[in-house]
Amino acid sequence: MKKFLAEGVGTMFLVLLACGSAVLAGPSIGGYGIGVCFGLVLICLCYCIGNISGCHVNPAVSFAMLLSGKMKGGEFVGYVLSQLVGAAAGALLLYIIVCTGCVDYHFGGITNAGQPNEAILAANVLQPGASVGMALITECLLTFFFVMIILGATDPQKGFGKFAGLAIGIGLGLVNIVGIPVDNCSVNPARSFGPALFSPSAWCDFWIMVVGPLAGAALAALVWKLCKPTAEEA
Repeated sequence: MKKFLAEGVGTMFLVLLACGSAVLAGPSIGGYGIGVCFGLVLICLCYCIGNISGCHVNPAVSFAMLLSGKMKGGEFVGYVLSQLVGAAAGALLLYIIVCTGCVDYHFGGITNAGQPNEAILAANVLQPGASVGMALITECLLTFFFVMIILGATDPQKGFGKFAGLAIGIGLGLVNIVGIPVDNCSVNPARSFGPALFSPSAWCDFWIMVVGPLAGAALAALVWKLCKPTAEEA
């Protein structure tokens, strides 16, 4: 139960703080700054709840752990449900902050501001000029890269122990810097789910933020299985 609670709270803060950086400070820090914020939040969470739940805070990461034999099916379901609930809570808190602002406050991270059903809370939607295929490939490859970092950095035989959280957080920051111009960067179905609850126009693209990251996570689990060090090599 403690693992599920940690995953819920961790995902809540990931959405609240990382997406919050785009919503509240997007115009001043830009895509690079938002990516850095995502990375810093995850680094903090890794060292906060990593020893409790492993700090997945991402269904795609949990999926990779399931495929790698590091989780059982029941535990996987519990993790994903906790992550989705946490993401919804984080988005709700961010939405409350947005709604209590004055009408002339300039929020960043809003796509098509002023249009009907605008995607708010830095929801994952295709950006102008981006296609479905472009977003799918980007989400798959960026998640592949991100999950490979996690599997390698936390490997019990040749991982990097206390430094794993740094590599993982930096990895998330890097993929966000690359992916934000395409679809605000997901690589995490829960991160997409929370803001979509308050962004009607985001649901039409939501499937991309599920299929792409899960496919990338599965690919990472397969590739890591083929190239991870054996006990004899450790």
